[in-house]
Amino acid sequence: MFRGIFETTIDAKGRTSLPARFREILVGTHGDERFFLTNSAPVALGNNLFSSGLLIFPYKEWFVFEENFRTIKGFTSEQRKNIMHTIIAPAQECCADKLGRFLIPPTFRRDAALDREIQFVGTMDKIEIWSMSEWDKVRAQNMKNFPSGTEAAAELGL
Repeated sequence: MFRGIFETTIDAKGRTSLPARFREILVGTHGDERFFLTNSAPVALGNNLFSSGLLIFPYKEWFVFEENFRTIKGFTSEQRKNIMHTIIAPAQECCADKLGRFLIPPTFRRDAALDREIQFVGTMDKIEIWSMSEWDKVRAQNMKNFPSGTEAAAELGL
């Protein structure tokens, strides 16, 4: 399980380092140092504003995601097309070097508004990558939409 938030940077060539803890989990738990990098789902910030980051899927989990996408019901054809164009089509197989560095291609950096300072965010089964400024916006929206006072939150002990 990927847990934690790690601040790091992107160099001028678009390289960054996957946090050592996340590399350990990729290899130790998922048995593969390869992963897929793609766009995340957009986060609504209100007033027709959206933010988006990137997602890292462990290599084998990406194929499970694709198969689930093929078979899951409940999406309209328009929603299916949006997921295909936003998340599946741009996905790229990646592998970090011995120092944990990997390249974030320019289109991903542009689409996710990645600047020099970024955040890696562990979200249990995936890793998110956010620019610091976009992460701040998403966190503010999360605080606004936090499910306090719900039965489900109480069951979790929150």
